[in-house]
Amino acid sequence: MANKTFIISAPGKVILHGEHAVVHGKVALAVSLNLKTYLRIQPCSDQKVQLNLPNINVHLNWKPAALQFLQSAIDVADVLNPKTASQIQVDQLRRFAGIPEGSTDTASISILCFLYLYSAISASYGQMPSLDILVWSELPIGAGLGSSAAYCVCLAAALLSASGAITCPVPQEKDTTRWNEDELELINKWAFQGEKLIHGNPSGVDNAVGTWGGMLRYHAGKIVPLASVPTLRILLTNTKVSRSTKVLVAGVKDKLNKLPNIIKPVLDSIDAISCECERVLAAIASGIAIDEHYRILEELIDINQHHLNVIGVGHPSLDRLCQLTATYGLHSKLTGAGGGGCGLTLLRPDTSPSVVEALKRTLKDLGYDCWETVIGGLGVALHSPSSLHKDIFQLLCDVKNCQ
Repeated sequence: MANKTFIISAPGKVILHGEHAVVHGKVALAVSLNLKTYLRIQPCSDQKVQLNLPNINVHLNWKPAALQFLQSAIDVADVLNPKTASQIQVDQLRRFAGIPEGSTDTASISILCFLYLYSAISASYGQMPSLDILVWSELPIGAGLGSSAAYCVCLAAALLSASGAITCPVPQEKDTTRWNEDELELINKWAFQGEKLIHGNPSGVDNAVGTWGGMLRYHAGKIVPLASVPTLRILLTNTKVSRSTKVLVAGVKDKLNKLPNIIKPVLDSIDAISCECERVLAAIASGIAIDEHYRILEELIDINQHHLNVIGVGHPSLDRLCQLTATYGLHSKLTGAGGGGCGLTLLRPDTSPSVVEALKRTLKDLGYDCWETVIGGLGVALHSPSSLHKDIFQLLCDVKNCQ
């Protein structure tokens, strides 16, 4: 792969049902989002390692010789069995990159993640290839949509392919291709190490969705891909109201401790909603009574949103979203941590484009960002240039995005 140009993508994710309840041992359903992170990797003509992240204005390069010491610092014995970066290793990476201790801004952690994955994967092969990597994303950062995991998945797939740890399948014209199951498992393992470096103690759900796509069932630490998942249309809305996931999770725990006889049944009901949604989606995927099952999906969305308000993770911005979409006959709920952040609106197969466009205009007038997209698509993949939208291809290959 190191002597060719390749383009890789990985999807973001949304939580369809089960947010917050999953912390208390209930089922959550996470599904891939057709907003993606794209990575372009090619040989570097001037014998450098280049990293360009135009979304966050990062443009860096290093001489491979300057990175040599990282091989011994990272000291990965087996690329097939990645281990978590130690604090000593993270500190060494910080000093090398000139990142102050304690810096957690997006640029700093993105650079650290790249340096760790690049060094750890390359260390197993005794050489540091000269590469030019550009990563660009459609996903908003810090919105709970799996942007960091998609970044890690793209990096892991690119670097493992470049090093020869996994094969590099060649996509056909106007097509995409994917790795085999064992290779996807390795990509996921390395992406999880990147997520650990960024988040400390992630669940592994986000990188798993980015790797395999589709829908995953997460319960008590176990992640299970679902076999039959339809592709659903949604409108994704970012209220742009910032919130602290840590504070919201703590608030739910406090309510549960104070009012266990009231809150526990609510969490049990959210669990039942996730399980029922799983059953309904399987029926839709089979083509059984689609209209009837869409009505059930809409009811589940409404009930879950009420439950999430009851446990204290709603917000007036999300209430406005739900009320406004209801005037168009549509159904919405928060996705992720709540307290602002993002919400999803289910679009039926026959929801007209004019309705969606009118709704988008109204939401934008409120200051929200929104995207019409689909959920349930493929995970990490290699693209032929002609399979990409023209604007995305030009952006990935535009020299102005590199320095």
